[in-house]
Amino acid sequence: MEKWVVAAKRADFYKIAEEFGIDPVIARIIRNRDVIGEADIRMYLQGEVSELPSPWLLKDMKESVAILTEGIRRKKKVRIIGDYDIDGVCAAAILYKGLRRVGIHTDTYIPNRVTDGYGLNPHLIEQAGEDGIELLITCDNGIAAAQEVRQAKELGMTVIVTDHHNVPYEEKEGARIPILPPADAVINPKQEACTYPFTELCGAAVAYKLVSALYETCGIPEEELEELLVLAAIATVGDVMDLQGENRVLVKEGLKRLPHTSNPGLQALLQANHLDGAVTAYHIGFVLGPCINASGRLDTAARSLNLLLEPDPQKASVLAGDLVHMNESRKSMTALQVEEAVRQIEDSLLKEDSVLVVYLPQCHESLAGIVAGRIRERYHRPVFILADGEQDVKGSGRSIEAYSMFDELTACSDLLVKFGGHPMAAGLSIRPECIEELRRQLNENCTLKPEDMIPKYVIDVPMPIGYVTEALVEQMSLLEPFGKGNAKPLFAQKNLRVSGFSIFGKNRNVARMTLTEETGKSQEAVYFGDMETITQVLAEKNLISVLYYPQIREYQGRRSIQIVIQSIQ
Repeated sequence: MEKWVVAAKRADFYKIAEEFGIDPVIARIIRNRDVIGEADIRMYLQGEVSELPSPWLLKDMKESVAILTEGIRRKKKVRIIGDYDIDGVCAAAILYKGLRRVGIHTDTYIPNRVTDGYGLNPHLIEQAGEDGIELLITCDNGIAAAQEVRQAKELGMTVIVTDHHNVPYEEKEGARIPILPPADAVINPKQEACTYPFTELCGAAVAYKLVSALYETCGIPEEELEELLVLAAIATVGDVMDLQGENRVLVKEGLKRLPHTSNPGLQALLQANHLDGAVTAYHIGFVLGPCINASGRLDTAARSLNLLLEPDPQKASVLAGDLVHMNESRKSMTALQVEEAVRQIEDSLLKEDSVLVVYLPQCHESLAGIVAGRIRERYHRPVFILADGEQDVKGSGRSIEAYSMFDELTACSDLLVKFGGHPMAAGLSIRPECIEELRRQLNENCTLKPEDMIPKYVIDVPMPIGYVTEALVEQMSLLEPFGKGNAKPLFAQKNLRVSGFSIFGKNRNVARMTLTEETGKSQEAVYFGDMETITQVLAEKNLISVLYYPQIREYQGRRSIQIVIQSIQ
């Protein structure tokens, strides 16, 4: 069962269409993305990198650049500490390339997911001290590492924190008091005192801003930022940031440049994945990104960083091939664990739970979040996947809109060794003997109603298929890149007659048909997915309602409109 709702946001669509030379349907979709006002609509449609806010608006940017320019003069020994996911790896690569370009001697360290954990920790600070590091720079971490930053300062290091995560706080007399690390400079647009107009940058984009200001100060040509812009764009998509405002421009411009990148590692990764044409946000999210993330999940993210920093094309080709093979292994491992999770749910009382807590002892802890996401998609309920860690059981959760995962874990915090996260996702550590009690409490406390666990689709425009033209489909490219915060448009039409229905494909999971509306206008359509559902619907009645997205199909030199069916009723 699904719930279909129509977006009902209002505006003068015909006026917007006339002003910007677009179809009123396109104007309506833009309004549905909460883009309002002439300036914001123009930026959405035509925004360029040159129009983005100045990096100098970020709090502590001047202090950071001053510290770095002093580092050049005094030849300080610098270390960059990143993170093991795509954002942390790209951020570390941006800083490494940028700092080396201006003459700073630096190295990088990416923590190991299993042995080091996330971000700074005491033994990394101790190691930096033993190695004679004078300046420590974090990227995609550090905002919550007040103790570790203090430790580094006590060892005589200068510390710059660059991060994008929420600033920790403590409650005092009903007020939230932010807890900032005692670094020499903290660059994070989420700081209360920061005047930067866009707060939702990823860690790599924050690093890109720092290098932009540094290049400007050191007289490095602006064109040399192009390669780093591509890395910031990849990280923005890979870290699932909202593709709105500045993020949308970064990704749009980065995608334009990616096929022609001068980075040998990215060139090799594109070739290894047979991407030799235009690259979309989809390719980053589901092809390139998982390869970059795979090494941090199954081995060490240093492999991915080495790829992005490798100057030799032949060596880069070998590294890229390794990452592709590693990602294939990750996919196979994930599929096995998803299958085991479904088996446990279907063969037990778990399937009656509103909140699914599934213990998979053999699951690699780094895959728990991916498996949780797949199970959530299947059952549309909050899901926690638990796996054996080095010491305790580690878990990752993925939620639905009506359920705040972080708040619900807070209510059960006495059972947990450690936890953190936000409403839609969370991580935790728990002792094995507490797992069943966690499951019981989460379900007893759960206030979800049956309707909350029904998938909801928001329709941009209820639009007859006969309205679709090649010109309209081509205009939809103005709305790209699609992703979180800027979803691919969704249209709907009722009472379509089906003819010429056929199923094909290696796994018999593709259906092709002709859809005809009451006016007699027809369009070819294709459906990917559960054939049992569509054949059952057609057996009962030859009329269907569809959610769809139109595209241009090119076959044997002919172009035609094709309706891609997203869901049917």
